Amino acid sequence: MNPSLYEIEIQDATGQTVSLNDYAGEVLVIVNTASKCGLVGQLGDLQRLYDKYAEQGFKVLGFPCDQFNNQEFADQQETMQFCQRNYGVTFPMFQKIDVNGPSEHRLYTYLKQQQGGLLSSNIKWNFTKFLVDRQGRVVKRFAPVDSIQTIEKTLARYV
Repeated sequence: MNPSLYEIEIQDATGQTVSLNDYAGEVLVIVNTASKCGLVGQLGDLQRLYDKYAEQGFKVLGFPCDQFNNQEFADQQETMQFCQRNYGVTFPMFQKIDVNGPSEHRLYTYLKQQQGGLLSSNIKWNFTKFLVDRQGRVVKRFAPVDSIQTIEKTLARYV
């Protein structure tokens, strides 16, 4: 039997262990981020979504990742400051993780099992997004270039 999303533990931005069970019953967008990526402006779009729907039980969970052309700061604190200063990020951000390969985080193994990609389940770039419903089901995977309007249209059905 597949484990539940809510059984997975992650490290918050300060390095503390957090259970995804803390987010049970909420609608989530889980995204791999990169501060130096050309798509980094999506942090602002995601923050606006978070602001708009947070009171309806919605969270964005950001996971910095440095697997695509070294586009993330080495220092976690520098990443957090960059996201807050440049995009006003207040949604939960976590420790840098791998989303592919031998050191892939268990969270991304689970997400990719639930919603594979086109041709391959591997994450192909920064800002791949997974939409999780209130029951913890991964209901949709969005490509890095999918517009925030497309994401919001789908999200609105779940919040």
